[in-house]
Amino acid sequence: MGANCKVVACMGFLAMTCLVGYASDPNQLQGFCIGINDPNAAMLVNGLLYKNPKNVTANDFFFEGIAISVNTKNKVVSNVTLVTATNFPGLNTLDVAMARINFAPYGENPPHLHPRGTEILTVLKGALLVGFITSNQDGNRFISKVLKKGEMFVFP
Repeated sequence: MGANCKVVACMGFLAMTCLVGYASDPNQLQGFCIGINDPNAAMLVNGLLYKNPKNVTANDFFFEGIAISVNTKNKVVSNVTLVTATNFPGLNTLDVAMARINFAPYGENPPHLHPRGTEILTVLKGALLVGFITSNQDGNRFISKVLKKGEMFVFP
């Protein structure tokens, strides 16, 4: 009877060890997938055109447009420079976007949604009142803070 218990215990230990060994995230199928508009220089992946990974260069992961200050003379006295895979192909398939928002005094960023996304804001100059409204389950509370240069706020 003692030998049977040892065999069962040993088998249980091996079964648990094997399960732990396989309990991990699989490797990515690909590290990047650069979008391209030229059908002659592209390959088809999931029905869409992508640059052949062998032809990818550092410039595919580089974007300089975020450094450009834009005009804020409009109704909301602000202007958003949105950076997505549309204008920065290196972001394609990475589920990442970025924006630069220029605010003039009394400028605003109209209410908007982030479905299944999160925004992190950093103030580079001046001060800015930021905030968001919680969900119905939380009573639609307004959570806000005034940020100064170098401070960050996350919008869940």
